[in-house]
Amino acid sequence: MTRFAGVASALFALTLALSAQVTPSPQPDGPAPRGADGRIDLSGIWLDGGPIGNIADGLPRGESMPLLPAAKAILDARLSKDDPQASCLPSGVPRIAPYPWRIVQTPTHIFLLFEANIHSYRQIFVDGRGHPTDLDPTWYGHSIGRWESDTLVVDTVGFNDRFWFDFKGHPHTEQLHIIERYTRTSLNTLVNQITIDDPGAYSRPFTVTFTATRAAGMELMEYICSENNQDVQHLQGPTGAPGDPARPLGVLSK
Repeated sequence: MTRFAGVASALFALTLALSAQVTPSPQPDGPAPRGADGRIDLSGIWLDGGPIGNIADGLPRGESMPLLPAAKAILDARLSKDDPQASCLPSGVPRIAPYPWRIVQTPTHIFLLFEANIHSYRQIFVDGRGHPTDLDPTWYGHSIGRWESDTLVVDTVGFNDRFWFDFKGHPHTEQLHIIERYTRTSLNTLVNQITIDDPGAYSRPFTVTFTATRAAGMELMEYICSENNQDVQHLQGPTGAPGDPARPLGVLSK
């Protein structure tokens, strides 16, 4: 008998069974909270807010991904077993896992804490500094932020080319430059508008939009992806959308 399975989908099921973290109860909505300084407060635990299965889902209606031919060839050749996230490597930016994540906001730094994929974090400097000139390429890059009214604008460069934008396998190069615009439109809603500029893989910059929902009453759980990871060797076939969790990652053979 053939059944569908995968690393992320298996751990997704485990998380669901243990804590029901991915199905928060509906919460009364209201205005976005503000701190003592009057600034919009983005703090809290959130679900979604970035691409999971296919980054193209966030494009405006009628638009398509402006892939260069070489990048399209890479996308078409990718297999589900080669997804770095399935091997417990970081998701990168702007990809997100179907697990809770937390924003911690301070006057000088904003931290994004991820329950998955490796219990990792991003740090965003909001103290007025610029990007260093000698960055080493990394999974999350170097992020600096500024406020435009009630929107946090995050400028990130210095990426490696190892992570995928989504389970579908959209690629990028080390020329990648991302600008995210986080706007908390209400107590329970956080809109993330993401502009991606990578002349090494795409013919023009493009913008995608995803919405996160506040996961009230939840807390992050310890998630060690590499512990007892037995599923990667069973992932078969090409990548496909939408991916985990709406569709399993691959096929687990007999």
